[in-house]
Amino acid sequence: MTFSEIFIRRPVATVLLTIAILLAGAVAFKYLPVSPLPQVDFPTIQVNASLPGASPETMAATVATPLERSLGRIAGITEITSTSTLGSTSIALQFDLDRDIDGAARDVQSAINAARALLPTGMPSNPTYRKVNPADAPIMILSMTSDSLTRGQMYDAADTIVGQKLMQLEGVGNVIVGGGSQPAVRVELHPQQLSNYGISLENVRNVITNTNVNRPKGFLQNDEHAWKVEANDQARKAADYQPLIVSYKNGKAVRLSDIADVNDSVRDLRNAGMVGDQPCVMLIIFREPGANIIETVGRINEIMPQLRASIPEAINLNLVMDRTPTIRSSLREVETTLVISIALVILVVFLFLRNGRATAISAISVPVSLVGTFTVMYLADFSLNNLSLMALTIATGFVVDDTIVVLENIMRHIEGGMKPIDAALKGAREVGFTVMSISISLIAVFIPILLMGGIIGRLFREFAITLSATILVSLVISLTTTPMLCALWLKSKDKRKPGRLYNASEHLFTSLQMAYGRTLKWAIDHRRTMMLILIATVAFNVFLYIVVPKGFFPQQDTGRLMGMIRADQSISFQAMQKKMQTFIQKISEDPAIDQVTGYTGGGQRNNARMFIGLKPLSERDDTADQVIARLRKNLASEPGATLFLQSIQDIRMGGRMANAQYQYTLQGDNLNELREWTPKVFRALSKLPMLADLNTDQEIRGLQTMLVFDRDAMARLGLTQKVVDEILYDAFGQRQVSTIYNELNQYKVVMEVAPQYWQSAEALKNIYIQTPGSGPTPLSAIARWEPVNESLSVNHQGQFASTTLSFNLPPGNSLSDATLAIEQTLSDIGLPTSIVGSFQGTAKTFQDSMSSQPWLILFALIAVYIVLGILYESFIHPITILSTLPSAGVGALLALILAGSEFSVIAPIGVLLLIGIVKKNAIMMIDFALVAEREEGLSPENAIFQACLLRFRPIMMTTTAALFGALPLALGRGDGAEMSIPLGISIVGGLILSQLLTLYTTPIVYLYLDKVRQRAARRRALKKMNASKTV
Repeated sequence: MTFSEIFIRRPVATVLLTIAILLAGAVAFKYLPVSPLPQVDFPTIQVNASLPGASPETMAATVATPLERSLGRIAGITEITSTSTLGSTSIALQFDLDRDIDGAARDVQSAINAARALLPTGMPSNPTYRKVNPADAPIMILSMTSDSLTRGQMYDAADTIVGQKLMQLEGVGNVIVGGGSQPAVRVELHPQQLSNYGISLENVRNVITNTNVNRPKGFLQNDEHAWKVEANDQARKAADYQPLIVSYKNGKAVRLSDIADVNDSVRDLRNAGMVGDQPCVMLIIFREPGANIIETVGRINEIMPQLRASIPEAINLNLVMDRTPTIRSSLREVETTLVISIALVILVVFLFLRNGRATAISAISVPVSLVGTFTVMYLADFSLNNLSLMALTIATGFVVDDTIVVLENIMRHIEGGMKPIDAALKGAREVGFTVMSISISLIAVFIPILLMGGIIGRLFREFAITLSATILVSLVISLTTTPMLCALWLKSKDKRKPGRLYNASEHLFTSLQMAYGRTLKWAIDHRRTMMLILIATVAFNVFLYIVVPKGFFPQQDTGRLMGMIRADQSISFQAMQKKMQTFIQKISEDPAIDQVTGYTGGGQRNNARMFIGLKPLSERDDTADQVIARLRKNLASEPGATLFLQSIQDIRMGGRMANAQYQYTLQGDNLNELREWTPKVFRALSKLPMLADLNTDQEIRGLQTMLVFDRDAMARLGLTQKVVDEILYDAFGQRQVSTIYNELNQYKVVMEVAPQYWQSAEALKNIYIQTPGSGPTPLSAIARWEPVNESLSVNHQGQFASTTLSFNLPPGNSLSDATLAIEQTLSDIGLPTSIVGSFQGTAKTFQDSMSSQPWLILFALIAVYIVLGILYESFIHPITILSTLPSAGVGALLALILAGSEFSVIAPIGVLLLIGIVKKNAIMMIDFALVAEREEGLSPENAIFQACLLRFRPIMMTTTAALFGALPLALGRGDGAEMSIPLGISIVGGLILSQLLTLYTTPIVYLYLDKVRQRAARRRALKKMNASKTV
């Protein structure tokens, strides 16, 4: 009793088993999480440290370097980069894919603790870390606006209440509060009055520090009562600081209000945020690496009413940007494509078999196989994403192929006069091995993907396992449910005369078969010509692979743009704020724009970050790249600033935030040499037409006032360098001199000179230093100053100084052309050996994937050969089967070139799928030819000729079904279609050309290899004969 016979003779058990598979899949589908792509993010942690007022060089030398040395000892780090700007340092640590991010976070905290003794003593807090990738795009942006409250009050609510609650949510990695600063008491000193009273800046700082304290004071108690001792030792508001006595002069008290303006303000005046044309405070929410975007945003939306209720009513908390609508829309598009594919493949069955009952059987087996796969996905902890749904869409063609092979063979026996149950038993027995060979060899194609390392392997592993699971479920259904339903539902040959439509279609199929027979006879008679065509096809494959433009992931239109305004390096904050407002206004005028928000300030004064939301695809005519090109052109005339835009992608590599999508990094151990060569490289690359938005993070032309001290004069006056530096920090560093504690947060007292004294370098003349025994001495007595250029940021990679050049690709240019042009240009200009250049982030991953693609296809061929060799117990027949593949490769590559699509990392998956799809034609031919030779005694030529004619209809059916299954992917035009189009195009093109060629080349290869097999058999027989004569 065969495997299929068990289920054919037990229809009730088979029906219940099918229902169980269907119900289990339906329940699993309900609990599957939803995401744009499989969760394969590199574990990435960002470490932040601050030292208000410190220059970028100071931050890099005293903060970044000690931290990098300590963090660099952690196991599993693949990339460590840092950026130091005015008063802050950010370090990004990227770990191996296998590294647990929570374990990595514990190691990071230990490394921070170990480095603490090496860090400057003036840091207001210890370095902190967040489990977030700084290069990632935010998943949600909220804005706070108010008609009555100040920006500082809104920031306080955002930082103290909303930000804290958001950080408590699972999946939220970081919340950046931008566009404002924390409330603070600002003490703005007047140097002239200080000089007149003979009071030093250090004296004022000490008075403020000693006045505002919050120390334990103990308690009192007797036999009956206890009293806590408390005091008004905290000064909380500006009014509490104004009457402070700083000194006595001529018997009179000099109060703080006499020498300074004291007001309730914010910690850093140089921050601004805008949503549209309205000032705001922004909450920019990032997810943890590996967190599900849909679920995380869902948790945020759930607590939004609670957040609004917890802040003052005068503050409006609004949603500015959300990444999930386009993700959900793209998933709906793929789900719709899946339904269309199912309908099309079932239509193919009806057109070829012209039998309603047979069509109903396929209409059951296909959905059951697909729905049953959801159970496997749930058990494997997969998600419903674009790739897994694409796998299911492609699988419709494979699933119906198995059904078609079984169904068509059973119907052929019924049309020959057999009873349905006998036909089902015989037909299932005849093609059982064929179906198993097709399915197992198809799964073998994905073995190299399952063994691939890196993020590309992880990304497509879910795709491969989902597709393999669907094929296995389909194999089970095709050998159990399908023949059982054939035995129950199909009727014996109808003696009634067929209708006109049936006769017309039958005449068409018969005519096609006869025409194929005539042309096949010609091909067999001209074998050498056919072999030359096959060899030319192989060579053409190699040529097309070399010339086809190659890319990474297809450029997605997520409806979200991220940008950076970079202005002149010497620009002030006030001018930068006006620039940002101008850009926001001009961008908002574009008809495709829905929302614009941005903020500036913090460490880099000449930059402003922008986030742009586009209207839905149904409401705009242009893609995101076309909108970027139009904005680039319209804003190019804006003087003194440049806007760099990039479309937010669902997948991004690397941990360095850049102004463009692709990066090339120069590293060197000599900072001066690196700064000398970076402009040369920039000028050379700027001449390349295939690069757009070229920019560099090297900014060394900021204005700086350089003080040169006369150390002899300082020594005569009893001054030390430390004392002078402290006074300068007091005057110009927005120095945080004291902390105000309350129930929810801590606030700072900030001291600096009044704004009119920091408008230019001439203000240094107003700074006086109290010297021992000499009274106030002007700063000009011990120093001279001159304007020089300074660096606005210092970058490290792998603890070496680095400069990153970022670029985008203009429409019509491929990443492969860009990388080759960059490497050739750098080779031509002759970089010194002390400077090393390399691609980073997405460009680096692209290069790695390009080098592994040929090996991936080769290993897939080897895996298929081994599996087929085991199944057929032959070294020869697998070669015949694999000879069908060159034509599929040519068709796929030609289709991509003609469609103007790149050979991205999605396209090789299509080629691998073609390996599995196309070989089934040869399997069906060879199986029947071998049977005809063995059981009917036919010659190899007659056997393969009869097999080709007999299997012509199922071959056409299965190929057409696979073609129609992939066609909706190739023609997709909705949200997220960019991911599926290359896959669909490569499969459709490969199927069309392979169908035209393999029907003729496969029999020829079979006959040639059969001669080889016969010669080998004769040699073995001759050796045995000679051996027996010798004995």
